[in-house]
Amino acid sequence: MLNGEKYSFASQFNRSGEVSYAPYLPIILSYRNQSIEVMGLLDTGATMNVLPYEIGLQLGAVWDEQTFVIS
Repeated sequence: MLNGEKYSFASQFNRSGEVSYAPYLPIILSYRNQSIEVMGLLDTGATMNVLPYEIGLQLGAVWDEQTFVIS
């Protein structure tokens, strides 16, 4: 792998209080004139990405204007 980077697994608690470990990495999201630094889950097997509602609001997204439907 060229220029590879390693990221530590971070502990997270699920709804039942059990601890799980997942690889998170720092990313900067930008939308129009807004930017925010967040921690993103590194999921190399994912077929789609999901943006949390609250983060979209911080970026200035108007969710009622989003027309993409997930089936």
